[in-house]
Amino acid sequence: MSDYLTEYDKNAAKPKEEKRDYWWTVEFSIVPGINGSEDEERLSTVAAISGARGSEIFFEEIPGTKGKLFLKAEYNSSVEIDELAYMLDEILHEPDFSKIQLARCYKTYNRAWDTQHIEAFPPLNIGKSLVVMAPWHETKEIQGDRMPIYIFPASAFGTGYHESTRIALELLEPVVKFGDVIIDVGTGTGILFITALKLGAGHAIARDIDPSTLDEARRNMALNGISPNVCDLSEGDLLKGVKEKTNILTANILLMPNIAMLPDVAGVLKPKGYAIFSGMTVVEKATFVSVLNSSGLEIERELKSGDWWGCRAVRSWG
Repeated sequence: MSDYLTEYDKNAAKPKEEKRDYWWTVEFSIVPGINGSEDEERLSTVAAISGARGSEIFFEEIPGTKGKLFLKAEYNSSVEIDELAYMLDEILHEPDFSKIQLARCYKTYNRAWDTQHIEAFPPLNIGKSLVVMAPWHETKEIQGDRMPIYIFPASAFGTGYHESTRIALELLEPVVKFGDVIIDVGTGTGILFITALKLGAGHAIARDIDPSTLDEARRNMALNGISPNVCDLSEGDLLKGVKEKTNILTANILLMPNIAMLPDVAGVLKPKGYAIFSGMTVVEKATFVSVLNSSGLEIERELKSGDWWGCRAVRSWG
């Protein structure tokens, strides 16, 4: 891994200020075999088990070769580069991933969402009654009687423009009832619990393993007129330490964290409660469903958008 780390300034691996304005972007590559879908699945699995906060897979043509499949994965800057490099090296030594190479790694800095982005993130209608809007579009006329959900696009995951977030919102919208309690795991921008509260839920418990996202969630709460008194927002790992029972659980996170949480989900759901899972690809569906079926839950509804898949589950009584 020494050659891999030479791309960095030697100070990059040293802790600096507490709040960092960047994240690590790591690109992996593989020469596709006969069955390209298997290679895509391997890359998706690497992103999931390494704890990437987001990822995308793309193909790049290279003259005179078969070309390469690339995985671009994003990691929190709270992880030091030496630790990240060591972890990735361990994963790629597994036989299933031995053909995957680390292509490059670099810092991606948070964008300054100033006037040059005024036309970015146009209002987006979701479901039957929601419209997700950046705050600079607040004065735009809203079609019909849709409820605006204001989200400031920043570094946290969940602006509403990603397929997995739209899936989660569409599964959430029709099941929120007045006074409901919602638990939002991996809250990111807070878009899911904020939407639930605006739809009538009475209280939210929101957790994210990355403490740097919490200020963004608080900012979005303020944009939507949500009082801090109706949300218990804090750093946390999945459902660890959560004692409350919930009407709705939402988790727009990756495959492996979703699977890791499954044994605890049925225990926090109230009777007739719902668990909404998103952040997984269509390829990963079978893996997740096989574990879900043995965890005291059954799928009540599922949605697909592009390569992404999510579902709404209830407690099984069979």
